[in-house]
Amino acid sequence: MCGIAGIVAAQGRPAPSAALGRRMIDVIRHRGPDDNGLHCDGQAVLGMSRLSIIDVAGGHQPAYAAQDRVCMVFNGEIYNFCELRRDFERQGARFRTRGEAEVILQAYLRHGADAIAMLDGMFAIAIRDQRSNELLLARDRFGEKPLYYAHGPFGLLFGSELKSLLQSPDCPRDIDPDALSAYLAYGYVPCPLSIFAGVSKLPPGHLLRYRNGGVELRRYWRPSLATRTALDAGEAGEKLVELLDRAVSSRLVSDVPFGAFLSGGLDSSTVVALMTRHLSRPVKTFSIGFKEAAFNELADARRVARHLGTEHHELVVEPDAVALLERLVWHFDEPFADSSAVPTFLVSQLARQHVKMALTGDGGDELFGGYDRYRRLLAMERLGPLRAPAGSTLHLAGAILPDPLGGRLQRIGERLRLPFRQRYLSAVALMRADTAAALNPAAGGPGHYRLPMLDAPGADLGAGGSALDRAVAMDLQSYLPDDILVKLDRMAMANSLEGRSPFLHPELAEFALSLPESLRVSGADTKVLLRRVASRWLPPPAISKPKQGFAVPLADWFRGPLLPLVADTLASRAFRERGLCDPKAARALLDDHVAGRGNRDQALWQVTCLELWARRFLDTTAQEEPSCCCA
Repeated sequence: MCGIAGIVAAQGRPAPSAALGRRMIDVIRHRGPDDNGLHCDGQAVLGMSRLSIIDVAGGHQPAYAAQDRVCMVFNGEIYNFCELRRDFERQGARFRTRGEAEVILQAYLRHGADAIAMLDGMFAIAIRDQRSNELLLARDRFGEKPLYYAHGPFGLLFGSELKSLLQSPDCPRDIDPDALSAYLAYGYVPCPLSIFAGVSKLPPGHLLRYRNGGVELRRYWRPSLATRTALDAGEAGEKLVELLDRAVSSRLVSDVPFGAFLSGGLDSSTVVALMTRHLSRPVKTFSIGFKEAAFNELADARRVARHLGTEHHELVVEPDAVALLERLVWHFDEPFADSSAVPTFLVSQLARQHVKMALTGDGGDELFGGYDRYRRLLAMERLGPLRAPAGSTLHLAGAILPDPLGGRLQRIGERLRLPFRQRYLSAVALMRADTAAALNPAAGGPGHYRLPMLDAPGADLGAGGSALDRAVAMDLQSYLPDDILVKLDRMAMANSLEGRSPFLHPELAEFALSLPESLRVSGADTKVLLRRVASRWLPPPAISKPKQGFAVPLADWFRGPLLPLVADTLASRAFRERGLCDPKAARALLDDHVAGRGNRDQALWQVTCLELWARRFLDTTAQEEPSCCCA
């Protein structure tokens, strides 16, 4: 695992300096503290900071080919590189190292940009080809690894994290109002936007070519949501066992110690169960809990660990929430308000004391239909033409009844009256449109529940499919890459730990998406086929355990350890004058929450994270990582 960054100067512009390249890499040294390297030519600088996982001794980057006229840096892991290497050796290729970089370069030399579709892995790749004077950027299918870029008269900047681009004076720094509105809706900035206008995220499954001063984007992979497997339920179960086993075993290739995150839920427990089939020693597993019982899953994780015989490590934490939040804001680069980043950071910190790589269960909910919002959406769809009148009735009833029931009925009524896409996205959103509009008049409104990725022609991958397929397609294009995988990447990399997600193995993912709805969501049951298969390896409580999520006690924190921070933040002159949120509306949220008139914890978290981000990235240069004290 690594961090990459670089710049290609436009024709006629001065060559970028090595000093700028070093700054761009130094600021993300947490992503790769083991090694670093820099390439400089007359027009470009490419750099990387390396966390050594494969070919520890010989995997230095940048890597070169074609008499050093082709240079590459990449972040991630290629799980099928051994198979590709054997194919290329049969074709006459010779390799100097045991790592993946040479294999990627050989694929590029033979197939050009089409080589990217041959790779099974998580990656962000930059290839500078001086023969054609172009730069190729590529991002993996699901967006496991991040890649930002900015294009302008100066040329093209790119990097694994936004803070690398900010080292250049050419990087745009004006807030994108659409990105801010999206953040107030979802708690993250969806692809391809970034918080700064003029800086973009390369979408998952896409290539970017920079040549002759222009940028060309091309999608090289899209999930297939229209094809249905011809297998019956029994055959599909056996096929799923085979693919799960192959996916996990392929993610176990490593030259350093590794383990797994274990929550005790279905997805992470299934991954650990399959790991035990391939290892002669107990799997190292890691779990985090909080002292508040409602947010503590340690007993569930401990039960699975005992059942599978793992070497289990757990910790009940009482973090310094203020110091931890400052550190998380720095690592995310953009405003980010998924509060489960806190336990993700802490379990990564625990794991890094023992291992350098960990497997996770991320992706299982999207692929196998695990979210409760899928089940609720399908129930709404069964109302058919009755949705709109039912929505109006519920909204009126909610206006009469007291909270919390009245407010909940109003929210359901609002959703029932929305068009399909907005109806689903309203369940993904963290903040209601009226709350967002009160905080920022440019937010909220009719466009509150939208995704930029879906606005381009042909971008709606689920168009024409079932309601479940359409919802999953939206999650694969935004919630998974922009929230779930961002959280894993940044929090693991903050601790110089590599996280791998077996559920995102391409063949496994395609098969899961081909399952009929009844084998994913059926009535009140979710992950139907996955639960049936996993019952071979896991104790019954792990199979029947409701989805809890990696939650934190936010409501209590805003009445306790976070109250002084948020109160001082909302009262500060900087917050009042910045204009990102209306101070009176923000203060009303805090007053309601503290007085018990309603739970406003999520909106308060979004506002607090936004202002702390602004202080860090608008008011300072954000060069140094804040310290963190966690007990």
